[in-house]
Amino acid sequence: MKSVERVEESLAKIRSIDHDGYKLNSVIALSEDAIEHAKFLEKNNRDLPLQGLPILIKDNIEVQGLPATAGSLALVNTPVQKDSTIAQRLREAGAVIIGATNLSEWANIRSTKSTSGWSAVGGLTANPWIHGHSAGGSSSGSGAAVAAGLTQWAIGSETDGSIVCPASLNGCVGIKPTVGAIPRDGMIPISESQDSPGPMSQTVEQAALLLDVLTSKDEY
Repeated sequence: MKSVERVEESLAKIRSIDHDGYKLNSVIALSEDAIEHAKFLEKNNRDLPLQGLPILIKDNIEVQGLPATAGSLALVNTPVQKDSTIAQRLREAGAVIIGATNLSEWANIRSTKSTSGWSAVGGLTANPWIHGHSAGGSSSGSGAAVAAGLTQWAIGSETDGSIVCPASLNGCVGIKPTVGAIPRDGMIPISESQDSPGPMSQTVEQAALLLDVLTSKDEY
């Protein structure tokens, strides 16, 4: 399948399953540039590790052309000035960032009584297997979207359980890397000693590939 076909398929699934139909509610925003980026990759075909693969990224990590609100209304109109290193590396590896995923607002640091998977911006993420069950958090949208097959690849973040818990509850692979293994610039912080972005995917092999693309010394 070509880059444009892959991206169009993922966007169609998001519209039919996430926004309508089942109403998974895992994706907060879609990139307006995704199709054009996929066309560019097709035209300039290169042997890149993530060539033309559509990927979603948690809404607390900066990506140009997408919001980075952490699910909070307080940040809705805050412009993203530049890509985080994570976004840069994904693009350099040939990935097409197609959207931002819902999450537990402020990555669940908002309150000890906050609801996993709910944000003021995105509402409540559903579990793809049983709608009324929890999708976990705080990387709820990333886990639910991957498990539902909207895309095979997503980026989450974890301070304490925020990748591995939604991976477990939704039925996908999630890796919480060693702190500092993946650069954290452009990610809304909670704890410098614990925060870590990481891959979420349908298979261990896919997660390992994402990890390989993203890892390097953290200058944060």
